[in-house]
Amino acid sequence: MADLVTLRSDALTASIHPLGAELWSLRGAEGRELMTDADPAFWSGHAPLLFPIVGALAGDAYRLGERSFAMPRHGFARRSEFALVEADASSALFRLEASEASRAVYPFDFRLDVAFALTGATLAMTATVSNSGDTPMPFSFGYHPAFAWPLPYGGSAEDHRIVFERAEPAPIRRLDPATGLVAPEPQPSPVEGKVYAPAFADFEADALIWDELASRSLTYGVPGQPRLRIDFPDTPMLGIWQKPGARFLCIEPWAGIADPAGFGGDFTQKPGVITLAPGAQQRLRMDVTLLES
Repeated sequence: MADLVTLRSDALTASIHPLGAELWSLRGAEGRELMTDADPAFWSGHAPLLFPIVGALAGDAYRLGERSFAMPRHGFARRSEFALVEADASSALFRLEASEASRAVYPFDFRLDVAFALTGATLAMTATVSNSGDTPMPFSFGYHPAFAWPLPYGGSAEDHRIVFERAEPAPIRRLDPATGLVAPEPQPSPVEGKVYAPAFADFEADALIWDELASRSLTYGVPGQPRLRIDFPDTPMLGIWQKPGARFLCIEPWAGIADPAGFGGDFTQKPGVITLAPGAQQRLRMDVTLLES
């Protein structure tokens, strides 16, 4: 197994695996783990990066013009080895570029850079998607971090609250359990004003999906205890997911979504897809800050 790349500040320690440029660990100054225990009985992931799709495709394939390409749920970046471009004590840059293997399922010349930087109590993660080719390039991208639930600061899982930056009255989406695609009927928002109280039963039918999200920031934790603030200025959708009974809660900023049930259009027409002009770049940032109180 490749060595983890470990970054440190005075308040946080982060460890990243080159396979998928995946954040495996985030610890506070006292060494308390803020992320999943990755118990394989539930889910062995930590924080996979979702590219060039988010979620599932109808029939595990997408159409691009007259061609069809197979693609597993959440794309191939999470199973790809990233090159470590540079690193120092508090920052690192990982890179994935198009290859013969990637072009067989995604026929574009891309570069995906993922930068991690620790400054005090904030871990900044910035994904930069570049179109290195000479044709427009459609893609989606998502973060998928699994945080400890409960966090290691006291209080039960049931005491935790997600407090959004803004009120979130819009309906949410759920997945069809048989297909993994977005079900056609929206569901009432579980958010009371700005506050959502996650419960294990909420995830018996998979993720909760906000596709009409007003907020670009939220806090997660027990009121009055150290909490996490999660900022995601560049991603207009959010998924929250876990396996019932597991000790993690995934809070997932997305630019893209699974195929809606019945969708049969071109990939470029899929909800949430970003299309980059030749030579263009798109940055998508996510910051995690440990708030002491």
